[in-house]
Amino acid sequence: MTLTELGDPNALKAFLQDNPVSVVTFSATWCGPCRSSKPQLEQLASKSPVPIGYVYESDIGDFLHTFEIRAFPTYALFRAGKEASRVEGVNFPAIEEMIQKFGGPKIPESGGNALGGGESKNLSPEEARKLRLAKFAAPASAPAPAKAPAEEETKPAPMDTSTESKDEPMKEDDKKEDGDAAMKDAEGSSDGINPEALKTLMSLDAVALKTLTESMGFPMLRAQKGLLFGGGTVDSAVDWIMLHQDDDDIDEAISEAALIKKKLTPEEKEAKIEELKALMKIKRAEREEAEKVDHVEREKQRRFMGKEIIKTKEQMEAEQRKRDIAARKREKLDQKRERDRIRAELEKDKMERRANKGKLKSSLGVDGYNPSAIQYNQSTDGGGDSEEPVAQKQKKSHPEVSKIDDYIKKVASYRAGGDGGKCLKILKAYVGNVADNPEEDKFKKINMDNKAFKTKVKPFIGAKSLLLAIGFAPAEGDPTQLALKEDADIQVIKDTKTKLEAAFVAFG
Repeated sequence: MTLTELGDPNALKAFLQDNPVSVVTFSATWCGPCRSSKPQLEQLASKSPVPIGYVYESDIGDFLHTFEIRAFPTYALFRAGKEASRVEGVNFPAIEEMIQKFGGPKIPESGGNALGGGESKNLSPEEARKLRLAKFAAPASAPAPAKAPAEEETKPAPMDTSTESKDEPMKEDDKKEDGDAAMKDAEGSSDGINPEALKTLMSLDAVALKTLTESMGFPMLRAQKGLLFGGGTVDSAVDWIMLHQDDDDIDEAISEAALIKKKLTPEEKEAKIEELKALMKIKRAEREEAEKVDHVEREKQRRFMGKEIIKTKEQMEAEQRKRDIAARKREKLDQKRERDRIRAELEKDKMERRANKGKLKSSLGVDGYNPSAIQYNQSTDGGGDSEEPVAQKQKKSHPEVSKIDDYIKKVASYRAGGDGGKCLKILKAYVGNVADNPEEDKFKKINMDNKAFKTKVKPFIGAKSLLLAIGFAPAEGDPTQLALKEDADIQVIKDTKTKLEAAFVAFG
């Protein structure tokens, strides 16, 4: 099997559902032990009878709270989707024991290097102690001490891997004992070792040193270097070891010069302070110079952009002026064309009127109102419907009663401005007064000089003819009056009234 990367909560849920027994490693991207122990975890996954998953806390977000994770890395074993056991911290023997206890057969042993680089053999505690002291006490140029022969190797006692003990807080006495035990191997004899160097070495965090060596499997020398040069914490020490694990001198003894912190005299301190001040002054001057250069560049850029903006604005204004000029030219051209068209229409009307004795031949059609078809009676004599000569009027026959319907239709055809409707209303009043009051003399005369007659009756062809057809005639001795003849048929007048009312309603 291989280590399964789980990139989101759904992948984690599917992994737990698909595998009756599984181990999930909860890790974090910022966790140094997680990164350094991952290669060894991959080796374990390749030989484990139980599938092992690997998930980062940043990938599952709040779903992490479901598992109550308190430390990274945490190795949790699940059976049927429920947690059965867990191991907190890098402790592969405990992980293997957990898998064997809940997951299946014993995991086969495999060779290889211990985490942190370098070869690792099973030595007795005394031999391991002597080997580490030899590495520390030997000069930097001295070769590394020979390893113990294989026939003398003894297997160390198994570690206590119970997960319950990891949840209990460590007491102060336990910390002291762990520190003493961890530093015994590094202490040894002080013969030939500078006391200041030994003091620096003894000041390392004993608990962190034990974690790096026993829990994480790093050699003592590398653990000491990681704490000494990496920052003093487990994470920083792991980062330093992983960064320098391929260095040629990674397993060489630490020199005394690196352990001894030289004390400066007051003069040296003063000189150091002055040196730092001078360096800061130089740095400040360099920064100010860089800021000046940057300011000049920004000012140049600002001015350049300002010029470009002005230039662009001027171009846009010039283009707008061109468009405005072109629009005015088009407008003037359209106006000229319209004037020419109107002149042509007027000239055409004049020619047509000359050819037709002042009238146009056009007429109303089914396609609606045609203004050019309106023929207004412009006569001023008040005695006829047109400007025809008097001789033609005399020859013209008297309006007949049978044409009353035609006259009404002609008047109703004047749709412009509702002129026809106004004329029908006046005619209806004239005829209705006579029909309703045949004995009243005042209704038997119509004054053609009246404003209503002159503006709403006289101009419309057919209106006066209708009055003449029902019995009105020019009054004797007064050409401005129309008088109802004595022999006028009152029934025709009543029928005409009914027709006018219907036409007025239809006109709308």
